[in-house]
Amino acid sequence: MIPLGHFVILSMFIFCIGVFGVLTQRNAIRFLISVELILNAANINLVAFNKYYGSPDGLGQIFALFVIAIAAAASVVGLVLVIAIYRLRKSVFIDDFNLLKW
Repeated sequence: MIPLGHFVILSMFIFCIGVFGVLTQRNAIRFLISVELILNAANINLVAFNKYYGSPDGLGQIFALFVIAIAAAASVVGLVLVIAIYRLRKSVFIDDFNLLKW
């Protein structure tokens, strides 16, 4: 059986990669992928802690499924916005997304 610490370290590593991507990427699609990495790190923790400390009803896994569903919906909305802005501006760089400025 794999110890809980291994899952936490893996989740921390994936979370750090996601945060680094959110803070440094100028490309909108890479930004969305980095947000997905952060949410997947949270899912790893939810499932791992449910396995080791949770009740047998699998509440952590149910929360992880909700997070996956919400992340999928957010990704779809984000990609639709990126495609719409790309059609207007011909760029996917976040610096060029100044549509709300007067």
